[in-house]
Amino acid sequence: MSETLPTPSGFHQVYERIRAILNEARDRAYRAINTAMVAAYWEIGRVIVEEEQQGQQRAEYGRGLLKELSERLSAEFGRGFDRSTLQHIRAFYLAYPICDALRPELSWTHYRLLLRVVTPEARAFYEAEAVNARWSTRELERQIHSLLFERLALSRDREGVLALAEKGHEIQHPSDLIKDPYVLEFTGLPQSERYLESDLEHALIDKLREFLLELGKGFAFMARQQRITLDGQHYWIDLVFYNRLTRSFVLIDLKVGTLAHQDLGQMQMYVNYYQREMTAPDEHPPIGVVLCADRNEAVVRYTLPEDNQQIFASRYKLYLPTETELAAELQRERQSIEMEGRLRQETNEIPHRIPDAQHPLQNGLSEHHAAGRGGGQEKRSPGGARPRQ
Repeated sequence: MSETLPTPSGFHQVYERIRAILNEARDRAYRAINTAMVAAYWEIGRVIVEEEQQGQQRAEYGRGLLKELSERLSAEFGRGFDRSTLQHIRAFYLAYPICDALRPELSWTHYRLLLRVVTPEARAFYEAEAVNARWSTRELERQIHSLLFERLALSRDREGVLALAEKGHEIQHPSDLIKDPYVLEFTGLPQSERYLESDLEHALIDKLREFLLELGKGFAFMARQQRITLDGQHYWIDLVFYNRLTRSFVLIDLKVGTLAHQDLGQMQMYVNYYQREMTAPDEHPPIGVVLCADRNEAVVRYTLPEDNQQIFASRYKLYLPTETELAAELQRERQSIEMEGRLRQETNEIPHRIPDAQHPLQNGLSEHHAAGRGGGQEKRSPGGARPRQ
């Protein structure tokens, strides 16, 4: 009696169902193993710390304890228990003394990366974002190195920074989407060579996944070189995104040189067009971002309306800045914000989001972790709109 074989389509369906079952089981097993490993390391850290605190406060005792434990554990359980690992496990318990506060979504490698962040507010922020945005360990490491927390905290007062640490990056206003500077080291463009705006655009599209990570939450790519036509005159918007959290289009124009007032005027035209022609009644107004290599704060201040909530000018860097470079950058930006506030006070207007004197970044930045080098650009055109016939 011959066997009846399933049809090719029927066999494919059976195979895919079994494959899904196995993948799901493997994922559950991985999560269970990861949770058990993190819990075990926390318990080991607690035992080490409690032993050190039993009347043996000398540093020599702690080093000798870890050395002896490393040798005995490695002999019985194999690799993975050298003294540096035990030091990380001990630090893990000290940083997270409450076991119930550990997040099952995070692996031991996630926590190893978080331990590099010394500032408590920054560490809490990265932990929340790693869970909320489901960052891989590679993505978490990149965001820590790019000093995302410091860049977001720049224009926030003390209460805003604490909320950022507690809840992660919440999007409530258009300005919450904006970073300054944007770090675009993933493009691979050498900072010391000449390049065009088209080179930067191609590099961002080629590394779209990395660019979306740098942009932040809720972004979806819509178009590049989006053409709009006004009375027979053609203009091109470099990049168009949509943000599902703000429910608005986000238009990005790239400038490799110093920002000019014509660049902001051009973006205002793009935003007006999208608001009148492309935005649905139930959507929020579009947001325009001019990404430039450098900018003059006075040009931005006097070109845009004082109540502006739609047009933003942000700088970009083609490298991961060092702590010293970013500290200087943040200090200059803070001084600019404070100067803008004083100017508004002189005209009897309410200052907008002026950092207080005890802003945590003033004292805590040097404790944070960062790495990188470089910077450089060339202007493609003298500025202004880019009509094309």
